[in-house]
Amino acid sequence: MYEVEEPKGLARIPWMLQNFLKQSERVLNVTHKPKRDEFQHIAASTALGMAAIGVIAYVISMLAYFIRGS
Repeated sequence: MYEVEEPKGLARIPWMLQNFLKQSERVLNVTHKPKRDEFQHIAASTALGMAAIGVIAYVISMLAYFIRGS
């Protein structure tokens, strides 16, 4: 695929809009609705990550609490 030279001035606005629409169409063609198993795997991974971040934040806040001596 070759690069098209970007227009100057007001002609740039429709060119940018057309470029955006082409890119959006490309993304929509690649995406798909996840199957049930795939969705459950993604949801479980996300929940595990959020729990890990919460535990780390709790440990850090407890360490800060004990270091300050309050």
